[in-house]
Amino acid sequence: MKPFNAKEVKDQAVQWIRDWFEENGPGCNAVLGVSGGKDSSVVAALCAEALGKDRVIGVTMPNGVQPDIDDSLRLIRHLGIRSCSVNIGQAYDALMAAVKEQLGTLEAEVSRQTVINMPPRLRMTAIYAVSQSMNGRVANTCNLSEDWVGYSTRYGDAAGDFAPLGGLTVEEVIAVGRELGLPRELVEKTPSDGLCGKSDEDNLGFTYAVLDRYIRTGECDDAQTKALIDDKHRKNLFKLKPIPHFEY
Repeated sequence: MKPFNAKEVKDQAVQWIRDWFEENGPGCNAVLGVSGGKDSSVVAALCAEALGKDRVIGVTMPNGVQPDIDDSLRLIRHLGIRSCSVNIGQAYDALMAAVKEQLGTLEAEVSRQTVINMPPRLRMTAIYAVSQSMNGRVANTCNLSEDWVGYSTRYGDAAGDFAPLGGLTVEEVIAVGRELGLPRELVEKTPSDGLCGKSDEDNLGFTYAVLDRYIRTGECDDAQTKALIDDKHRKNLFKLKPIPHFEY
């Protein structure tokens, strides 16, 4: 495996974004959710370099109160991009109440996964509302490591029109973030979905370092961890494919 050249990859990603917009939206804006984590920070910075900061719009979307909102605002100020805030709290509460009520008529309860996945889907609705009203294209901020094991919400953070980090592992995203000169605190922030109170690695059952090595080299020292990664990868491949449709 050849050494990872962060500058070279950063430059290639910037050019890829420019080429994509030239073909799929000349003059359009890049719109993305800004969480204050490494992925949205790196995507925002890549888009700002590719298109100019005036063509990048960051959307913060707290669910009521977001404890780390200062990180999102710090990135926005650092890059000098345009931004807006859409609080999904009331929409979430109203929709969840309606779902609970109707599930009750079916003698069922709201599942834990429903509680976790509803906010990302509401956030994507908000991002597309801003994007469609601002002549935009929505940036997907998922990385290869997350996609590999399905650590994303389908039609939530897994949605978007273009994905600058879709071919980069977590460690590679961090390296590109450093190359972009982003604040260290944002680039090296412990990954968390901000929903269940645990880190990504706690939820997955293995570290991104182990996963990234396995993705790039096929090597994994622990057989149980390898089996867990393979199982998640197999079960979540459907998230990366178009909706199957009947051919007539």
